Amino acid sequence: MTSPIFALFDPTYFLVIIGLVLSMAASGYVNSTFRKYDQYRSRSGVTGTDAANYILQQSGITDVGVTQISGNLTDNYNGQTKVLSLSQSTANSTSVAAVGVAAHECGHAVQDATNYAPMRLRTAIVPLANIGSSLSLPLIIIGVVLSFNQTLVHIGILLFSLALLFQLVTLPVEFNASHRALKILGEGLTQEEVPMVRKVLTAAALTYVAAALSTFLQLLRLVLLFGGNRDN
Repeated sequence: MTSPIFALFDPTYFLVIIGLVLSMAASGYVNSTFRKYDQYRSRSGVTGTDAANYILQQSGITDVGVTQISGNLTDNYNGQTKVLSLSQSTANSTSVAAVGVAAHECGHAVQDATNYAPMRLRTAIVPLANIGSSLSLPLIIIGVVLSFNQTLVHIGILLFSLALLFQLVTLPVEFNASHRALKILGEGLTQEEVPMVRKVLTAAALTYVAAALSTFLQLLRLVLLFGGNRDN
């Protein structure tokens, strides 16, 4: 018989806490790394926008526009609209960090132009991942309310696993974009600047690793709580 104290304490909640700590640590690390190398001006004196336009031109990409958006580190590439958006902290800055971030987003544009398979797969998974994230928990809750209807619970867990699949497919896409960025920028950076840019891009990549681990821990928690046969 489960004690009242243990019933009020869910030990699997530690998995959520661990995931939250990992995400916060990765976010803090990328922000501190960007701030550190944002203080170093690039020898070339180009801004993030200049670097983006140069890389797109060198890659033979003419159908992608570069625009500035508000926010800090909100940089992104939209393959549907063919727009590369650079945040204020990146677009007008001549820092090594800004150039690196801009180059990373250009890496996504190059992936799009070359039909990079993992990127196509990630794009195809997005609708399924969104549906899974929206319906998984409601189905699990309904299944629990209906005296642990295992069919609904298992479907809910399966749908949530689509979010993890999306995170896992995202990893090679992000790491490859950074690799492309360093390769393209290699000739324009000094020997001192290359390690700086690499550290900025590595810090950014760790946020995706943390997101994947966090999602895995959430999925593990759902399996531990609801995945097995439960008595009423």
